Amino acid sequence: MQSPLFAHTEAQTAEPFALQNDQLLRVQLSGHRDVLARKGAMVAYQGRVGFDAEYRPRGSRARGGHDALDLMRCTGEGTVFLANLAQDVHIVDVPHEGLTVDSAYVLALDSALHWEVISVDSQYGISGTGKYSLLITGQGQIALMTSGKPLMLRVTPERYVSVDSDAVVAWSTGLTVQLQAQTSSSGVWRRRGNTGEGWELNFMGTGFALVQPSELLPPQNAQLGGGVRGQFGMDRPTGGTIFTN
Repeated sequence: MQSPLFAHTEAQTAEPFALQNDQLLRVQLSGHRDVLARKGAMVAYQGRVGFDAEYRPRGSRARGGHDALDLMRCTGEGTVFLANLAQDVHIVDVPHEGLTVDSAYVLALDSALHWEVISVDSQYGISGTGKYSLLITGQGQIALMTSGKPLMLRVTPERYVSVDSDAVVAWSTGLTVQLQAQTSSSGVWRRRGNTGEGWELNFMGTGFALVQPSELLPPQNAQLGGGVRGQFGMDRPTGGTIFTN
């Protein structure tokens, strides 16, 4: 049997995180290294690999029976392939000062990293945004997803950056962030869910902001197998809960 399809063979590398292709992450498990991955993201695996779908971060508190970030723990010896809706995958080394990420764009991360999930509306005292950010510190890597090729914007004391809150993916933790409404219209509806208003994040200081060329995917509260309402993030309550691992 001959076909160009058979040229897409497995990448050969010992790196813990590697790109099989632009939309597929290859994770190498070595027995002493656990990886946390988004639930439902596993598309294939090889070897003696276990998946703990009941994983809960230490000290976490769920609101209404839901977590802001649904993760599974991957353990054992072998290879796991992860993907989500054919989105572009990017491997990032967490910088020394830390990284803040919109939790909707997290595909996988080293279990050794420390992270906190914080509701943006609670952090900045504004209700109704329904957004969560993931504050990450420690040594390790995280795999992020974007809808299309992202744009990295430098932030300096002389030039602050404003970003649509539905397009921002990640930013330097040391930046000063202000959340403000883009419009006062109560009829704004986006695929992330009915937030009531459009919001933008203003970044000041020294660092970077990573933006994707889309405001559509992934929906903030999308759930696999939830039908149309689940895909559009309309079946999940919002609120101001803090989670830590």
